Amino acid sequence: MAVTGALLDLRPLRSSPAFRRLWIGTTLSGFGSQMTLVAVMYQVWQQTGSTVWTGAVGLAQALPVVVFGLFAGALADRAERRRLALLTTAGCAACTGLLAVQGLLGPAPVMVVLVLVAVQSCVGAAGGPVARSYLPHLLRREQLGAGLALNHLSFQASMLVGPAVGGLVLGWSGVSGCYLVDTVSFGLAFVGVRGLPALPPAGGPAVSGARAVADGLRFLAGHRVVRTALLTDLAATVLAMPISLFALMNTTWFDGDPRTFGLFLTAIAVGGLIASALSGTYSGLARPQPVMLGASAVWGAALALFGLAGGPWLGLGCLVVAGAADTVAVVSRGTVVQLHTPAGLLGRVAAAEQIVGQAGPDLGNMRAGLVARLTSGPVALASGGVLCVLAVTALAAGGGRRQASGAERLSPDRA
Repeated sequence: MAVTGALLDLRPLRSSPAFRRLWIGTTLSGFGSQMTLVAVMYQVWQQTGSTVWTGAVGLAQALPVVVFGLFAGALADRAERRRLALLTTAGCAACTGLLAVQGLLGPAPVMVVLVLVAVQSCVGAAGGPVARSYLPHLLRREQLGAGLALNHLSFQASMLVGPAVGGLVLGWSGVSGCYLVDTVSFGLAFVGVRGLPALPPAGGPAVSGARAVADGLRFLAGHRVVRTALLTDLAATVLAMPISLFALMNTTWFDGDPRTFGLFLTAIAVGGLIASALSGTYSGLARPQPVMLGASAVWGAALALFGLAGGPWLGLGCLVVAGAADTVAVVSRGTVVQLHTPAGLLGRVAAAEQIVGQAGPDLGNMRAGLVARLTSGPVALASGGVLCVLAVTALAAGGGRRQASGAERLSPDRA
């Protein structure tokens, strides 16, 4: 019985047909999106041979989320969410379909490809908050953590398998094959969204976009628990993100062998899958905030040890631990945010989560690269990990111990 309770909690899939359909569609779409990312990177590299242009792919994905994210979250709170989710899913499918067309007819100029990627990211900026805000309306309160764990398992599996499958499809049918598979996967996601119940906006008069964004920012600034959750994510990503240093560590440990480069990301994904499979040990806990803080500290400590490991296999083992800690932190943080955010603000808070999740890793990778250039890779990793642990400790001391009270308690309209 104890072993069963430690495993991935599948009750959300059994108890909520709507969540089950949505999860299956989102999972398949996630695999397709990873294949498209591989194809876009490959196409841009083949056409330009420039790392500046391949880096611009990430910029095209990130900028719309950062710039329009909060306004998209305000839209999610004001619109009928099922209809908006259908529109954004169809919009993403249309963008990928156009990528497939240009792949079949002959490669379009790189700027056209980047514009399509940016437009799809704009549409996704609106779709992301809708997807996050639906969860409390599909699952019972005690199953929220399990639902978030299932979503993160889907994300980790997509990251682990999607790029590999994308590479195989790329070799077999070129970039257009990857784009076509992704377009079909969005169609399956559309079927999952169509099975959702209608969800009109929460009560209260509609307000302008700017005022709605200001209301969301005011809530984030004034709510200690939710603010601590987002700041913890920023501390973990900005201070201890290691991905920009993987090429350097691969050169140091494996003489730059391209066959070993993927081991670093794979190690993180393996840790994430293990933690997801054992999510029953933490997803249903009554107090997810201390779990979030502890897991974020473990993430920083594991990456500090990765920098000091001195050898590849111990280093990869540290990355497995870091990946597991990251999954525990993500699931626990999502549970904290969902439980303490009123229904009328879920879209805006979810958009803030999305912005932090997009901008934090980019800033963290830049920080790591700059520090490594001035010192060395191990120093950048170790210092970042230690700073992460210190920052999380400070957040725990300043507000993590205090439980929500008064206005920070669950709003009645979340019952």
